Amino acid sequence: MKALRSFTGTLSTSTRLALAVMGSFLLAFVLLGGGVYYAVSTLLLHDARELVRTDAAGLLDLYREDGYRALRDELQRRQAAPEDPDAVYALVSAQGRLLVGNVVPPRLATHARWLEYGETQASDDGNGAALRVIAYEQRLADGGRLLTGLRLRSQDRFLGLMQRTALVAFVFAATLGALVGWLTSRWVSRRLRSLDATAERVGGGELTLRAPLDHSDDAFDRLARRFNGMLDRIEELLGGVRHATDHIAHDLRTPLTRLRNRLEELRQQPAAPSQRAALDGAVAETDQLLQSFGALLRLARIEAQGPAPDDPVVDLRGLVADAVELYAPSAAERGVRVRADLRPARVRGDRDQLFQAVVNLLDNAVKYAPAASEVDVSLRADAEGVALLVDDCGPGVPEADRERVFDRFQRLESHRGSPGVGLGLSLVRAIAQRHGGRILLLGRTPGLRAQVILPAVRDGEVS
Repeated sequence: MKALRSFTGTLSTSTRLALAVMGSFLLAFVLLGGGVYYAVSTLLLHDARELVRTDAAGLLDLYREDGYRALRDELQRRQAAPEDPDAVYALVSAQGRLLVGNVVPPRLATHARWLEYGETQASDDGNGAALRVIAYEQRLADGGRLLTGLRLRSQDRFLGLMQRTALVAFVFAATLGALVGWLTSRWVSRRLRSLDATAERVGGGELTLRAPLDHSDDAFDRLARRFNGMLDRIEELLGGVRHATDHIAHDLRTPLTRLRNRLEELRQQPAAPSQRAALDGAVAETDQLLQSFGALLRLARIEAQGPAPDDPVVDLRGLVADAVELYAPSAAERGVRVRADLRPARVRGDRDQLFQAVVNLLDNAVKYAPAASEVDVSLRADAEGVALLVDDCGPGVPEADRERVFDRFQRLESHRGSPGVGLGLSLVRAIAQRHGGRILLLGRTPGLRAQVILPAVRDGEVS
């Protein structure tokens, strides 16, 4: 039983559904066929008993009217020239001696009774054929016994034909049940596949996509309607968050820009060193706020965009090489060497957004890499698509926090004192999802690996 549960646990839902339909179909066939077989065999046995009872009653009447000799003569005549070759007769004296017939029934106690036994007859091929015999035994007035019976040859042939027919029908029913189960599972899988495809594409960023409806109002159609209602609500909530973020960023950028301009004017005027240092700090803080609001606006715009299959083809190798060349000097100032191993790769997308994603990954790697270490950037194409890997030797990110750091303004406690506002990885994930890809953070010893996987452009695809 445990092995059976383990086996069924490995089967897919559609396979289990097909097996359930086929099993139900076969169970119904077996129950119906068994019921019909039992009813027919019972009816045939009842008819045979009626024939034997009628024949026995006629012989008993002959015995009562004409005596023992007439009964014996009649049995001998029937045995010599039988009207029914399957009829069985036996006349036994009171002393137990067989007078007529070739069957010696067991000793009868007091009353008449029914007997059923087997008999072997030679067949044409030399093998013995087993026959069932049903007989009615009754006591005569002189103490003798009379047995009247019937070989159930025709009944057994008919039942045998039913069994062979039922076996053929069972094979046909099993085939038909498997076909019906397969078609049912295919139909269910097809209905669920549309929901699965919709959920996958919505998860990839197509928030406006909805599950198709067939207006049949069945369970799958109602599920699709509720699924679409859930997506509508999610889109409404996300839209509200984006609009709020957009409005806040827009509304605050203007006064912050004015404030920075005024601070810059004050910096141009003569001031004491302490005042100038305070003004420099205020300008730096204002610049960081403006940078945060700019990143929020870019993030909101990217997340609002759906996948664009008509975007131009981008040479990712050249783009990554430009980003590495841009960051190499600043990394050298920190004592960090940036190494690149770039193979040819092409993707379809927005060049500026992809460049932004590479720059953010390089910025994080260089920022947290210790002095006299290396940052490795590699680009390769494999079966999964184009993979961009950025490896550093920094403190890394605990496995429990690797999904949390993609949220907006999320920063680890150990990184609170470093520059930044916690939007870099959020932008990278939004850009990767918008281009049909994903980003993974993987552990290294020591350090962290950021892996971005994007769908590659196939050879011969038009730009």
